[in-house]
Amino acid sequence: MVIFPIVIVITAVLYIYYKVAILKSNDELTQKYFNGKARLCLGTFLLFFGINQYIFYKTQLALFICLIIVLFGALQMYRGFKEARHYRNEWRRLNPNE
Repeated sequence: MVIFPIVIVITAVLYIYYKVAILKSNDELTQKYFNGKARLCLGTFLLFFGINQYIFYKTQLALFICLIIVLFGALQMYRGFKEARHYRNEWRRLNPNE
């Protein structure tokens, strides 16, 4: 399964990209939006990493550890999606002309 490592690398790069974008931005609303996007990428990374590790090892111990990692990844994805959507809508509300 070559798709899992590709997704893992892409989400790790996007996570770093959004964290650097937070440092470059001066607007607090934009920083929070980028933080939500970074959290979404981190959750995706954790989710696919956990699935990939279970496929690789296939032991009972790996199953329990990977379930915990996948659970944290899913929670991060959910929170990141909600944050990004909320702050995107706030930005649209405050800047209706753009």
